[in-house]
Amino acid sequence: MDWKIFITVFATVFLAELGDKTQLATMLFASDKEVSKITVFLAASAALIVASAIGVLAGSFLSDYINEKYLHYIAGVGFIGIGIWTLYSA
Repeated sequence: MDWKIFITVFATVFLAELGDKTQLATMLFASDKEVSKITVFLAASAALIVASAIGVLAGSFLSDYINEKYLHYIAGVGFIGIGIWTLYSA
C-alpha cells in the first residue's frame, strides 16, 4: 500500500466531509434518543463507502477515455462552480 497516497486521500476526504450536509444529517439522526447510535454509524459509514466506491469506479472508467490532466481541470472547475453557487445561494 502506498501510505503517502492513503494519507493524502484520507486527509482530503476527511476535511471535505467535516461540517458538510452529510455530517449534519448524520448528527440529526443520531440526536434522536430512540435511535441506536451504532445503527446510525453503520448506515452512514456504509453510505460513504458506497459513494466512495462509485467515485473510484467512475474515476477508473473516465481515466480510460479522458486524460488525467483534463480530469483534474474538470474537477477544479466543478469545485469552483460549486463554491460560486454556494456563495450565490447564501
